[in-house]
Amino acid sequence: MRMTDVTRRLAGLGGAKWEVHLTAREMIAAGADIIEMTIGEPDVPTPGALMQTAGAAMMAGRTGYSDGRGEANLRQALATRYSASTGRALGPNNVLCFPGTQTALYAVLMGVAEHGDEVLVGDPMYATYEGVIRASGANMVPVPLRPEHGFRMQADDIAEKITPRSRAILLTTPHNPTGSILTVEDLDAIGRLAEVHDLWIISDEVYEQLVFDAAEFVSPLARAAFAERVIVVSSISKSHAAPGFRSGWCIASTAFCDGLLPLSETMLFGNQPFIADMTEQAVREGSPVAEGMRRRFAARAAKLAERLHRDTALRVHSPEAGMFAMIDVAATGLDGDAYAQDLLHSAGVAVMPGSSFGESLRGWVRVALTIEDDAFDRALTRIVDHASRTSAEVA
Repeated sequence: MRMTDVTRRLAGLGGAKWEVHLTAREMIAAGADIIEMTIGEPDVPTPGALMQTAGAAMMAGRTGYSDGRGEANLRQALATRYSASTGRALGPNNVLCFPGTQTALYAVLMGVAEHGDEVLVGDPMYATYEGVIRASGANMVPVPLRPEHGFRMQADDIAEKITPRSRAILLTTPHNPTGSILTVEDLDAIGRLAEVHDLWIISDEVYEQLVFDAAEFVSPLARAAFAERVIVVSSISKSHAAPGFRSGWCIASTAFCDGLLPLSETMLFGNQPFIADMTEQAVREGSPVAEGMRRRFAARAAKLAERLHRDTALRVHSPEAGMFAMIDVAATGLDGDAYAQDLLHSAGVAVMPGSSFGESLRGWVRVALTIEDDAFDRALTRIVDHASRTSAEVA
């Protein structure tokens, strides 16, 4: 039986990137002592008050069909929040609600790119970006994010990749997997380039509330000179430790939201009213758990860098935000894939090969900062011991 072109475009994506993680889960199920530092989920449960709101809303009958744009109360809460954070007058018609950032990003890509177009995205990148770009029919054009620039996307590197088929620049700030944050100067240079070439700027800001003390986050939506071409996607998954509730949104011009609405309604016709009520509370009241996560992740990242720089030849790119840190493993003589496999099988620590996030990280691995402190400390000891053994073998 025949299947469609989109299934062929997406064939083969995803599975190989998670090989180490899936192997680790199999080993754990078989009784092996494995410390898992692969995927990043909040290290605390969803706040009880939010779950109580969702439950009360269900019991009150908030289980019917939703407004196709998203529930009015939630869209107003988001408009108020983004008006305050960007200094711009935004209203409910600047908002569309979706079940999670991933769905929002999928819909947005379908709205800005199609067959034969090109979308420019930083390499390294979040693992699903290639899929959402290919699903639209567009081609993904990787733009190198260089360690010497702190893994921040640079306008000069984008300019080298622009062609007449370019339609959008996909940003992630704060960035996954590197934890870098684009500066105002970075954003303004990218915005000027987008203006010249008439490109959309899509900004994935899901880690906005997990910014470490020494860093500052600025959204391109706050830059008035090019804000009309900016589309922000985000959710409560990370900020409120609620990934399973699948509640996200996009913020954009009224014209863009109006144009995307028929696609959104064709896909899912709004989000669940009881989850919208919970999300409204989350947006209006802020997160009771983000500050604690931010402090813990920053402390673990600092500990990782201090320990590995002191005791090994491994080098850590210290993140400015988020749930992950990157380790340069070149000193071991292994690439990131071989290192991750060896670390798993000989030291019992599961990390993600950097190549899962792009070719530019082939010599790196990503570690999650989301495991509790005792396990994190044990993993550090195992990584240090493994580095000593590997260095001796290389010598």
